[in-house]
Amino acid sequence: MTEFFIGMAVMLVLAAALWIWSKTRNRKSAREIRVFSSIEQLKAIGQLSVYKVLTKEIVTETDHTWGEIGNRYLSWVLSGKKMAMIFEFEIDFRYNLQSPYFQIAEKAENTYAVKMPPCDYEVNIRDIRFYDEQGSRLLPWLLPDLLNGFLSGGFSEENKNKLVDAAKKHAEKQALELINNIQSEVQKSAKSTLESISRAFGATAIEFSFATPEATQVSVEMSEKIAS
Repeated sequence: MTEFFIGMAVMLVLAAALWIWSKTRNRKSAREIRVFSSIEQLKAIGQLSVYKVLTKEIVTETDHTWGEIGNRYLSWVLSGKKMAMIFEFEIDFRYNLQSPYFQIAEKAENTYAVKMPPCDYEVNIRDIRFYDEQGSRLLPWLLPDLLNGFLSGGFSEENKNKLVDAAKKHAEKQALELINNIQSEVQKSAKSTLESISRAFGATAIEFSFATPEATQVSVEMSEKIAS
């Protein structure tokens, strides 16, 4: 009888040892899968928008960025008619996580070094309106009645397109200045976002390095209500 109980105890000990070993092995395997998943999920995000700037500029006189067409039409409107132009645009800061410049290297268990690609910028002119100081009211972009009354030959579609291009060039200049001045804030936002995502997949420590070339050009889009 004693031998029976001893045998049962040995069997129980062996069973417990096998159970602990299997659980330990499963946890290790699961951790490795999470690490692999974290890297794959991070790369699968694609375009990651980390920062957005909405800005409103009040223009009372044109500068060289508006070019000849801007000076020809807008200078007269702003000075002769005592108006101010309200220029509203937004900048979206994005990182392409599918770029070959985006790299993740494992330094130790659950510790990674992340090399970020250069930031992409998307600029969109949301609205352009004029403020009539005398009438204390807002007027729409391009003021066709005003311009047609001023120009003996009328305001053609070609002139309109040239003025729209001048507005894009002005927005590009303003956007480039802003982009190059707030790089640290954009990188801080990107770091915070990616740390949250990575930790959800098991990473505990992440080191970031950013490419910070000076922005020299951006693509500027116009909202439909301005371009139409």
